[in-house]
Amino acid sequence: MSDAEFLSLTQQVLWGFFALAFVAGFISQRTHFCTMGAIADVVNIGDWTRARQWMLAAGLAMIGFAVLGGTGQIDASKTLYSGNRLLWLSCAVGGGMFGYGMVIASGCGNKTLVRIGGGNLKSVVVFVVMGVTAFATLKGITAVLRVNTVDAVALDLPFSASVPGVLAGWMGLSPDSASLWAGLLIGAWLVVSVLRHAEFRQAENLVAGLGIGAAIAVLWWVSGHFGFVPEHPQTLEPVYVATSSGRIEALSFIAPVGQTLDWLMFFSDKSKVVNAGIVAVLGVILGAMANALLQGTFRWEGFANTRDLAQHLIGAVMMGVGGITGLGCTFGQGLSGLSTLSLNAVITVAAIIAGAVLALRHQVARLERELG
Repeated sequence: MSDAEFLSLTQQVLWGFFALAFVAGFISQRTHFCTMGAIADVVNIGDWTRARQWMLAAGLAMIGFAVLGGTGQIDASKTLYSGNRLLWLSCAVGGGMFGYGMVIASGCGNKTLVRIGGGNLKSVVVFVVMGVTAFATLKGITAVLRVNTVDAVALDLPFSASVPGVLAGWMGLSPDSASLWAGLLIGAWLVVSVLRHAEFRQAENLVAGLGIGAAIAVLWWVSGHFGFVPEHPQTLEPVYVATSSGRIEALSFIAPVGQTLDWLMFFSDKSKVVNAGIVAVLGVILGAMANALLQGTFRWEGFANTRDLAQHLIGAVMMGVGGITGLGCTFGQGLSGLSTLSLNAVITVAAIIAGAVLALRHQVARLERELG
């Protein structure tokens, strides 16, 4: 492959990520797809509709990932989520912080981008603060704290830190067979358990779950198959083009928000190049904006008072630090990570839910005291 062909392929991968993220943003804005909203609906009013949207998306993404890996379209061991190290404390602490933070900041990373697309200026503030603290936790002062505390407590397993890894290690299955069948069975169980509810089978819910899940599955193919180059024209090494990690990636929004701010601030530095995560951030914002303008729901919105600002600032910091510490957000560790059946993703998602429930309970208790 020549340098020109490599550059052309990189641009095609970036456009692929942008287009699919645009679709995800459009769908999220149109259908109110939101992880924090789903948890709040269940906790506050016992409504599982948006939770089932999320479960449907996760199930389809699992099936898609399993099929891609099982048919040799991608190498499942080359994702961001593969490896033998179980960072259980990092995932638990980071996930809990993120879950609590997303409630008081009015949404997770994806929802923050969607709200920006709808004209919410509060989410612009959350975006900046979350991005700065995320980048600091990747490479700055809080990164030092993270590495020397929670990251130092981990288990090095004799097999992949994933459900297929456990099955392969304990049952003697081959890693490829375990990955294929575990993904198909768990994914199918999620899809069937959701679709058996007749009241859920409405166009909006199906578009939300199937659309987001399909976007993630296709992105695994884009980065892991279409964007794979066996021999880089300069280094002669295999490479997954346009990804910041050099591995297979799908949708994630915490580290990419930090990288987006870094790219904007150092735009003239030629070493700062656009990657798949950055264009995905822009795609979600523009996709949400397109739907808001089409529906006539685009509205400028600011902070109601000082307490509102303070809560969003605290929530943004918790999401930035927690999202990196927990190795991802509701999309990064949630939908993308869970689609690989990573054990780290399972712990992070459980901790996000626990943190969110705690924050919601605190909000209700505070409201009762104020009305009391």
